[in-house]
Amino acid sequence: MTEKASTRGSGAKKGAPKYQNKFAYTHNRRSKTTQKILAAPVDGLCKRCTDQVMWRKQYRKYKPLTTPKKCVACEQKRVTKAYHVLCDGCANEKGVCAKCMEAEEIVEGHNPKTSQQRVKEQQELEQKLGSMRERQRRSYLRKLKRGDIVAADIPDVCNSDDEDFDYTDGEDNDDEEDGDDSDEE
Repeated sequence: MTEKASTRGSGAKKGAPKYQNKFAYTHNRRSKTTQKILAAPVDGLCKRCTDQVMWRKQYRKYKPLTTPKKCVACEQKRVTKAYHVLCDGCANEKGVCAKCMEAEEIVEGHNPKTSQQRVKEQQELEQKLGSMRERQRRSYLRKLKRGDIVAADIPDVCNSDDEDFDYTDGEDNDDEEDGDDSDEE
C-alpha cells in the first residue's frame, strides 16, 4: 500500500484579500520624514522592482535605511538605498538590478530633481517674484511656506489685474458712497 501525499495545503481555500488599497495614501505635507522619503532616488532597479518601491513610497510603506547595509557581492557596507542588496558599483559592474539581482533592463527615469534642475527652478522663481508687486509676493511666499501651493505653481503676474488676490474691503466703499450722499443734502 502506497499512500499518496496531498497536493492541497491545510486549511480553507484562500480567496482575494478582504481589504484592498482603492485610493492613494494622503501624505502629511509638512512631515520631514515624508519629504525625505519622496526625495529619495529610485534608480538602478528593473521595471518590476521600481514599481514596487514607487508603490511603497505612494502608500507610505517605504522605510529608508538609517545605516549603510552590507553588499551581497563585495561584502562591504556600501548599500545606502533602501531595499537594495547590491551597492551601486557592483550592480553597474554586473549589469543587474540592485534589488532582485536579475539581468533585466534597468529603469533610469525615477530620479528626483538634479541640482541643475533645482538651480534652474530657483532662478525662475526669483525672476517671477521680482516681477510681482510687494503685496502679491508676500502673499505668495506665505502660501508657499504654509504648504497651500507648490513652488512650481507660480502665478503669471505679467498683467496688472490680479484675480487671485482680493485686497478690496466692501465696507470702505459703502462708507464713501454714504458720505457723498450726506454732503449733497
